[in-house]
Amino acid sequence: MSRRFVVEADGGSRGNPGPAGYGALVRDADTGRVLAERAASVGRATNNVAEYGGLVAGLQAALDLDPGAQVEVRMDSKLVVEQMSGRWKIKHPDMQKLAVQARDIARRLGGVRYTWVPRAQNGAADALANSAMDGRPVHRDLAAEPSVAEDDVQPTAEPAPVVTTVTHLLRHGRTEHTPERRYSGRNDLPLSATGRAEAEAAAARAADLGIEVVVASPLRRTRETAEVVAAALGLPVEFDDDLVELDFGDLEGLTATEARERHPLAARRFTSDVTVAAPNGESVADVAKRVARARVRLLERHAGRTVLVVSHVTPIKLLLAAGLGVGDEVVHRVFLEAASLSTVAWSSDGRTSVRLVNDTAHLR
Repeated sequence: MSRRFVVEADGGSRGNPGPAGYGALVRDADTGRVLAERAASVGRATNNVAEYGGLVAGLQAALDLDPGAQVEVRMDSKLVVEQMSGRWKIKHPDMQKLAVQARDIARRLGGVRYTWVPRAQNGAADALANSAMDGRPVHRDLAAEPSVAEDDVQPTAEPAPVVTTVTHLLRHGRTEHTPERRYSGRNDLPLSATGRAEAEAAAARAADLGIEVVVASPLRRTRETAEVVAAALGLPVEFDDDLVELDFGDLEGLTATEARERHPLAARRFTSDVTVAAPNGESVADVAKRVARARVRLLERHAGRTVLVVSHVTPIKLLLAAGLGVGDEVVHRVFLEAASLSTVAWSSDGRTSVRLVNDTAHLR
């Protein structure tokens, strides 16, 4: 029987386009053992081009291991999976070239099929892609390393204690866009009078939560909300650019109805597929990548502490998705009020717990 491999691949760009890199690994499908890892920079590129780079590297690693292997490729990019499965056309010239490379390699393998997986299930490849973007390339063939039976390994130290970090996720207070539910992304709108009152109510609620750190998006409405709460707690505010709201591009300031009237095709695609960007803006998947970076930084810098994260609808929904271990599509199935509070606990052993969603008791 031919061997069976699983290739997990991902790519990312810090800016779109921007400095980009990919990550890929090959697992034995039967045992789950990692056999090879790859991570490398692709220079300045888009997320999609970087993801294709990861696909090519993963397929090549599988081919190097066993040309006769049956391969399942798992990626959280619906775009790449649908295009490589032949259901969607490939229009970008750089992606077309990489797709040709991938298909050429695939033809030399025993068989290749493509599976979309939620981002939470593609963490190993994502970590490799981030390593590449941080200037740490990886080319490791673990299949050539000796395998040691688990029972033969003698522990050399006590296991590290499990540390839990609690994040309270506060959406900013109302602005003039909020009552009409207008797309509100990178604008510099201040809090309305109602929004400032909501921030003060949130500050009173936060006083009972044992908060030790306040981290916020630097946009004006989140900055003002965070500063009201932090002042009441006697804490400084840390700002993280990766926590800003999705860039809605040409949809900025429009209601959903207006968006459908002015940009019917683009608005429909944007709201139905998390990998499709708003016209001249970002996709939900783009935001997910930078929110994941922010989450990693926060959990490294403030491990074991209670943190208030003041952000926007999309980043907060994506943090909840990560806590639940579900795909980015959940952003279309969760509603968050202005100044609402949600809570996720993150343990250092990988376990997560969503404890609260869209709580507005402090606003009544």
